[in-house]
Amino acid sequence: MPRHLLLMSLAPLLGLALLGIGNAMLTSLVPLRLSAAGVSSEAIGLISSAYYLGLGLGALVNDRLLLRIGHIRAYAGFASLVAVAALAMGLGDHPVVWFLLRMMIGWSLVGVYLVIESWLLSAADPAVRGRLLALYMIVLYGAGVLGQLLLGVTAMLSLEAAFMLVAMLAAASVLPLVLLPRVSPLIEQSEPLSPWRLIRITPTGVFGCLASGLVVAVIYSLLPLALGDGGTLSTAEIGQRMALVILGGMLLQYPIGRWSDSHDRQQVLIILSIAIVGFAALLMGPAREGIAQLTVLFLLGGAAFTLYPVAVSHAADRAPAGALVRMSQGLLLINAVGSTLSPPAVSLPMAEMGAMPGMALSLAVMGGGMLLFFVWRRVMRPAPQPLAPFETHAPQTPLGTELAVGPELVEAAEEHLRDAEADDPLVEVTRELVADMPELITDASLDSLEEIEVKEEQALHDEQALNDEQSLQDAQQQVLPRDDAPLARD
Repeated sequence: MPRHLLLMSLAPLLGLALLGIGNAMLTSLVPLRLSAAGVSSEAIGLISSAYYLGLGLGALVNDRLLLRIGHIRAYAGFASLVAVAALAMGLGDHPVVWFLLRMMIGWSLVGVYLVIESWLLSAADPAVRGRLLALYMIVLYGAGVLGQLLLGVTAMLSLEAAFMLVAMLAAASVLPLVLLPRVSPLIEQSEPLSPWRLIRITPTGVFGCLASGLVVAVIYSLLPLALGDGGTLSTAEIGQRMALVILGGMLLQYPIGRWSDSHDRQQVLIILSIAIVGFAALLMGPAREGIAQLTVLFLLGGAAFTLYPVAVSHAADRAPAGALVRMSQGLLLINAVGSTLSPPAVSLPMAEMGAMPGMALSLAVMGGGMLLFFVWRRVMRPAPQPLAPFETHAPQTPLGTELAVGPELVEAAEEHLRDAEADDPLVEVTRELVADMPELITDASLDSLEEIEVKEEQALHDEQALNDEQSLQDAQQQVLPRDDAPLARD
């Protein structure tokens, strides 16, 4: 990846890392603290969905703020709102208040994601877009791993101190963008993109972002409850398993992003869907505990968390000129819609079947739906194929190229001339050229340039000798008396 792209994206990615650590802590901290307070799983699912509802609302309006004040000031404002909401959550645990605060955090964070994604998409060309977005996701999920590992630390803190730590990280995330040298992208004239137009441009990208929201929201919001079902795991152990899920997503981001840069992204999405179905099925049976569970959680995170960057890269490849900001806004909105719908819907089978079986079955159904859609789109619009396979050829120049003219071509030319009109004067000239063509072919088929030059010199020499002989004959004719000339008088 070019060095200037890394330098250009350093400041926003460092800020995202700090904010991501705090948000990851908050994502698992909220359901665990509400569960400890005796709040029902249905209410926890609704509060978790409030975060994604805020994502959807923010995706509708945050682009206007970004286009008006620029990337850096917009990021500072959104991060400040996250810090304020985290501090307010430490004042109590009323479900209605937490619903509103989680919605506020979601509204702010989608603004942060819009700033970062539009920044990176504006800086990258399609050849490295998948890798740059993979780096963005690596930073985001790497911060998520650290945030999950810090859950054990928050268990030793008071409720107020845990949320104060989240607010401190959110406030500190502004510093890299303010202090580090950076070049923010220019705000280009944005082209409005309605949701229906976005769907017409890239149905695969839109559905991929929707499916990513469905799957990732279940993993973030309800997987901690499924892992803690039965009380066999402590808060620290649940955090470690969640960190393993996010670690899988982080470590597989760049390989899958690089793979999507060199292959058809639709094919990559199909394979990721198959992987989600398989890993979810394993969680329902053979991989419910032990090393098998840890391995499947790692791979599930790798498959689920790479859906979004591959889908966004696929959509960006088809975005109209000047529409990247609005495209990012639309895809974030669609992702937020999926994230809002899945936690309340999946909490119902979890209550009926048990936490882990219900969640795993829901993930398998989602993966199956993705697989059917992506295969259908691949059939409807196959990947473009080259017109002819690429073949290597030895380099040729006009001096070293043999004329590919043979007897067949000469015969075809003569036949064409016989069909022409006999009274056309150009026909006779062309027929003379065709008659001389075998000799021209022989002359042009010499083995080397030196032989051609020798032949040309010999032809020039013969022509000069002929001219000299002709000049001598003319001179003799002028000196000798003509037979019919009168005799000179004495």
